[in-house]
Amino acid sequence: MSTSTENPPRVSGEVEGPEAADLLDTVVDALGGQRRDGQARMAQAVTDAIRTRRHLLVQAGTGTGKSMAYLVPAVAHAVHTDRTVVVTTATLALQAQVVERDLPRLAEAIAPALHRAPTWELLKGRANYLCRNKLDGGFPSDEGALFDIAAPTSEGSGDTGRLGREVVRLREWAETTDTGDRDDLDPGVSDRAWRQVSVSARECLGSQRCPVAAECFSERVRARAREVDVVVTNHAMTAIDAMENSGLLLPEHDVLIVDEAHELADRVTAVATAELSASVLHAASRRLRRGAGIVSEQLDDAAVALEAALEETPPGRLDRWPDALADAVVAVRDAARQALTDLKDAGEASSKEEDTESRGARHLARAAVQEVFSVAERLAEDVGRGAQDSYDVAWVTAGFGAAARPPSLHIAPLSVAGLLREKLFSERTVVATSATLTLGGSFDPVAGAFGLKGEKGAKTPWTGVDVGSPFDYPRQGILYVARHLPPPGRGASEAALDDLAALVEAAGGRTLGLFSSRRAAEEAAEALRKRVSTPVLCQGEDRLPKLVRDFTADPETSLFGTMSLWQGVDVPGASCSLVVIDRIPFPRPDDPLMSARARAVDVAGGNGFLTVSVAHAAVRLAQGAGRLIRAAGDRGVVAVLDSRLATARYGGFLRQTLPDFWPTTSTETVLASLRRLREG
Repeated sequence: MSTSTENPPRVSGEVEGPEAADLLDTVVDALGGQRRDGQARMAQAVTDAIRTRRHLLVQAGTGTGKSMAYLVPAVAHAVHTDRTVVVTTATLALQAQVVERDLPRLAEAIAPALHRAPTWELLKGRANYLCRNKLDGGFPSDEGALFDIAAPTSEGSGDTGRLGREVVRLREWAETTDTGDRDDLDPGVSDRAWRQVSVSARECLGSQRCPVAAECFSERVRARAREVDVVVTNHAMTAIDAMENSGLLLPEHDVLIVDEAHELADRVTAVATAELSASVLHAASRRLRRGAGIVSEQLDDAAVALEAALEETPPGRLDRWPDALADAVVAVRDAARQALTDLKDAGEASSKEEDTESRGARHLARAAVQEVFSVAERLAEDVGRGAQDSYDVAWVTAGFGAAARPPSLHIAPLSVAGLLREKLFSERTVVATSATLTLGGSFDPVAGAFGLKGEKGAKTPWTGVDVGSPFDYPRQGILYVARHLPPPGRGASEAALDDLAALVEAAGGRTLGLFSSRRAAEEAAEALRKRVSTPVLCQGEDRLPKLVRDFTADPETSLFGTMSLWQGVDVPGASCSLVVIDRIPFPRPDDPLMSARARAVDVAGGNGFLTVSVAHAAVRLAQGAGRLIRAAGDRGVVAVLDSRLATARYGGFLRQTLPDFWPTTSTETVLASLRRLREG
């Protein structure tokens, strides 16, 4: 356990309800289950954290039942204090589990003890809902005259014809749906079609100016969210709400539960990352002309200058800004600022009798130009500070091949620790949980990433608790490290492919192959199909959910893929008896953000490789290895075809982060074990 300062005193007048253990027993008994020791410990730790207003980092292994362990005390707190609790997840799968399975079962079981049934609401981003104003012509269509299509039988072929038919179906669905939620539309439509009937948060007029705000699907959900006990959302929504201090996305809450917390810092980083390119500028300029009748030669010239400068700048991190690129960014900022002024003047001069579509078009133009200005201003500040003194990291990307995207500029925060500490952890009690929250056996790395350590973080009291796992890992699983293989290079060696084929053959298929890249997965799948007698599926050959279903249904089938398979895939039973990891999942050496963070640690006197690269790899490795044991009856092998896990100095740190499997480097031993599993 890792702790910081002493517990602060309880807040005067706080309402205390039943103990977590008693409530958990009530729920488990009502559901016909059996309480787990780790689950009870976690529930009590969450209760204590809420009562003492002390942040909690809690690691709970797969199978602990952690969602019930945090929901029981969270729901009790919300009901007894009449304060909303927010639960945030990283994946749609867990979000659906909490809303569709866990909360309904919990509500029915706990209602007698709390004297009323708890309530909840799922809150999504605005773009997930139909926009009534856009449907009514309040915004111009992004695809010209698509809304003029009269019926699905209208002539049209190819993408345009299909798009028109989808838009017509969306308009018909809009007349019958009660939710306007895209996830309720079955079958679904393309992203391009959905954009014709939805708006982003920046494009939305807002409840004060929208003429159909009373009928807005998104606003209705937000209104319900302000009245319920538990709001379930995602990390991105939580980050945006905290960063913008808007209070418009999430209702006021004093407790935040962060599930899949190992993803929080990365998701916040993604929200805080911005992009600027010539195509974005051209799109904003078109919005200005069409929506407001403003021709901005200054913005068009800035777009040309930016495009030329980007073409001359090599891809990668900008430790030193080329003069032409720096000048182009400043020109973009100034042009966007002037365009915003022109828009304001034109708006004041426009007639109050202006029609709804014209007002909507002007608003879209303002939103597009404001986005350009905000990003350019941030980039210009980075130019002025220089790489060594900047809080941000800027870099250039450029695609390759015929279908490559044009080069673009990106900027992201060097660290989100301060942002999380000031915007998230200072305003509420946070309970962060995951099956992989410790690194090398310590909570300190993730506490540092959350801004809870260091001089300022010391003022934010927190506790770390590992409640263990209900699984007997040494008896249920083997960790095999192919120590005899050479360190991995750019592609898989013949020796590594031989090892992989022998493992899959011994297991009789039943293999989940986790690879560092799509290319590596495809090459391995192609090679294995020539070497083994069992089927091999590969990510990209079909929709991922279907591939996982096919893998689960046929025990002899193997599935190879990349990072989307490293977490979230839950295949208990004999269909997954072998998890193969081709190499330690270090970030790419040329990753601009990771390399900048490592350099910052080095400059501060630390070890950037261990602090950034190895820590990143440890989380991914633990997530991948966690795909093996998903139920009490599971047995199998995690095979790592990267000898560095056994030979490198950092190997011990990485192994300590993994489940406590029985370890071996003997190929013969592991092949014999897999054969016994297959025969059994």
